[in-house]
Amino acid sequence: MLETSARLLRLLSLLQSRRDWSGEDLAGRLEVTTRTVRRDIDKLRGLGYPVHASSGVAGGYRLGAGAALPPLLLDDDEAVAIAVGLRTAAGGTVAGMEESSVRALAKLEQVLPARLRERVGALGAMTVPLNGRGSTVDPDVLILLATACRDHLRVRLDYRSHSGSESTRTVEPHRLVHTGRRWYLVAWDPTRSDWRHFRVDRLRPWTPIGPRFTPRPPPADDLAEYTAEAVAIRSYRYVGRFVLHASATEVMDVVSPSSGVVEEISETTCLLTTGSNALDAMVVYLAVLGFPFAVVDPPELVDYARRIGTMLTEAGRRRYAGDLGAVSNAETSHLRGLGPTSVQRPG
Repeated sequence: MLETSARLLRLLSLLQSRRDWSGEDLAGRLEVTTRTVRRDIDKLRGLGYPVHASSGVAGGYRLGAGAALPPLLLDDDEAVAIAVGLRTAAGGTVAGMEESSVRALAKLEQVLPARLRERVGALGAMTVPLNGRGSTVDPDVLILLATACRDHLRVRLDYRSHSGSESTRTVEPHRLVHTGRRWYLVAWDPTRSDWRHFRVDRLRPWTPIGPRFTPRPPPADDLAEYTAEAVAIRSYRYVGRFVLHASATEVMDVVSPSSGVVEEISETTCLLTTGSNALDAMVVYLAVLGFPFAVVDPPELVDYARRIGTMLTEAGRRRYAGDLGAVSNAETSHLRGLGPTSVQRPG
């Protein structure tokens, strides 16, 4: 006969595996009396599991839904299925589920037996995701970083910046933020005595992680907005502000959080703040969005917009039909006077 604690786990597993059970069936499976089953059911209720009982010929026990989520008991195949599903969701294939999936996956993989971790890892290694946008991130890296954030463990990592320079940092991780295209780690950098954000696809964490640290107050109440401003504005040499003659909803449909911050002015206008390392590239990016816009600042963007507009007007007047090997010096000088422009999307 099973001991009481082991018997309660077995009873809970049985109740989770089928919708309805009779008292006799449960007693037979557990090799106890129906009276013991009733006592064990009361113990499960005391632990927060809503077990419903009904009398009569068709009576029995049923595990219902409660106000809180109690611990679940999973068999091997169920645990592997959930882990694989969470890995898929963490990759961004289920909109809005990425961050929750990473947290849940970190908890699940922490308690998976080694034999099951091998099965999950093998399936992940043999699966090729078809990603339409953004850079891919190793789920194991996300799990490690999520664990470090949860348990307040320092992480030493190698990081490649936007310019390609390599550095090694030791940081105190706070949160993972997903922008819809990329993952970012928000962390305190003791060497620089400031908060930093790191693109997860550009970092390689060292293992093991640790030691523990005392967490600091976060840099902002809204970490999503803080990260958006960091990656779309503060990372660049120039910051531009534009009034767009379109609703904020329309603009946010085509401007990702890592490309700019959109603020509503009215139902038909909004303010877009974005950054770039080249002013002409910023103007071209705004033009490509397809909304009428006006420059707020910096003032020199007006001259860039005028020059690029003139260049595009010249290009749109007619298709060049001359001899490419005999372009006149005058025409070459005229075209050079209109450019060049370095087109690259901010963010």
